[in-house]
Amino acid sequence: MTSIETLRAFHHPTRRRMVDYLYLHGPTQVGTLARELGEQVGSISHHLRMLERAGVVAPAPELATDGRTSWWRLEQSSVSWSVDDFAGDAAAMVAATAAERLNIDHQLGKLAAWKRAATKADPEWRQAAFTTDFLALATPDELAALHEALNEVARSWRAGIDPDDGAVREPVFVYAHGFPTRP
Repeated sequence: MTSIETLRAFHHPTRRRMVDYLYLHGPTQVGTLARELGEQVGSISHHLRMLERAGVVAPAPELATDGRTSWWRLEQSSVSWSVDDFAGDAAAMVAATAAERLNIDHQLGKLAAWKRAATKADPEWRQAAFTTDFLALATPDELAALHEALNEVARSWRAGIDPDDGAVREPVFVYAHGFPTRP
């Protein structure tokens, strides 16, 4: 189970962007993170320390070419949790619920940004982008099995990408939610 400290660290909007960047690009210098994310170096350093305390990132001093550069690597690339994981601890439940809202805001923000920019995007990207939803009857165990199957599809898909094949790639964001509902 993910700790509440990890949730607090991971679901801060700037820190989430930092984790995303490190996931896509690997170990990175503080100055590069600041430049790419449009943040101040001091702010990035602060957020890195918060993520380090939660075990999400770690310094990578072996990559520094001089004493003036600070490199960081991702230690934990995903966070899996449920608000129910914190049942019995009222303060942690409140924090987990807030993290859940921040996660949804992050997801919807990504979708809204794409929708604002889609008309200017390359037609190939507009064709490749998708939205999907479906309705089914399922038990809790069957829904949990679907979750794992979707994760396996994503892992297999990522493993099949050859980053050294010369193809030009852009970051893509995919998310799905599964939950009980009423028609």
